[in-house]
Amino acid sequence: MADNENIEQGDAAAPDSAATAAESADETAAQEARAAAEADATPSASADEPAPEGGEVASAATSAPAGGTHTHGHGGGPQEVIAPKERRARARAAKAAKVPARASRTPEERHADRLTERAKKAAERRTGRARAAAKGKSGTSEQALTAPREHFGGQPKTRQGIVVSDKADKTITVRIDTARRHRRYQKIVRTSRTLHAHDERNEAHIGDTVVVREARPLSRTKRWRLIEVIARAK
Repeated sequence: MADNENIEQGDAAAPDSAATAAESADETAAQEARAAAEADATPSASADEPAPEGGEVASAATSAPAGGTHTHGHGGGPQEVIAPKERRARARAAKAAKVPARASRTPEERHADRLTERAKKAAERRTGRARAAAKGKSGTSEQALTAPREHFGGQPKTRQGIVVSDKADKTITVRIDTARRHRRYQKIVRTSRTLHAHDERNEAHIGDTVVVREARPLSRTKRWRLIEVIARAK
């Protein structure tokens, strides 16, 4: 009995499997038909679009970022980020483009311009020298009436000392003696130093007590001038 029931169940399942195979075949055929239709539509759509021209391709290639630059997608579109060195180079190029180009000149024209500039400067120098000469001539009478004097920013220093040498012409060596009390030990400390003074008429001699006053540099070592002889040597 069991064998008969199995045979009957197998006979019943056979029509179901045949129906399933037929349905899958129909679905496969439908998918192939749709794929063929899409394939037929794709070439027509691509054929309608115009091919890119050579100029557009070249512009796209040139607009690509260089070694020092790169782009970031920010907001609505790509933004170019420029390196500091490239930015400075572009700024210099833009500044140079604004400067008008100088017209080319021949060597003869440049030489003529130099001669003109030299003549102009020479005329200015002549005018300045003539003005200075006229000013000097007008001040000669005033200088003759006024005795020559030395100009100082403040009160000139004066020192009193004793002449220790008068061998040089119009020059005397004066010893300045100084006595001060020591600030800590309260002892009298005596010091002396020598200086060279200008004696225009050779009035002072060795041993004389003289007064000298500070003056402009008269020689390598002379910075003082004889004012008067206070006492003669005995």
